[in-house]
Amino acid sequence: QVQLVESGGGLVQPGGSLRLSCAASRSIFSMGWYRQAPGKRRELVAAITRDLSTNYADSVKGRFTISRDNAKNTVYLQMNSLKFEDTAVYYCHAGTAQYDYWGQGTQVTVSS
Repeated sequence: QVQLVESGGGLVQPGGSLRLSCAASRSIFSMGWYRQAPGKRRELVAAITRDLSTNYADSVKGRFTISRDNAKNTVYLQMNSLKFEDTAVYYCHAGTAQYDYWGQGTQVTVSS
């Protein structure tokens, strides 16, 4: 079992920045972030493996950066140039080939 503790999120104006953090209770191969907006399906935002290979949704490329501190079992999501359409609940994800673990979610609201 893996526990995930998220922090960050909140309210920001368009063009602003936020940073999300997620600490896992132990080392795990893949960590990342998904998001779910009202009325929409949960979608991958970005993911990073233990060897620091990354994957991004096209909608966030060039604006969001995922990073990872393996010594702390922590993943970060730096979100810059935020847009209205980035508003969603962001969920930390950790997984292996067999198991998926989810954080409780943190709200990100982009509003003027």
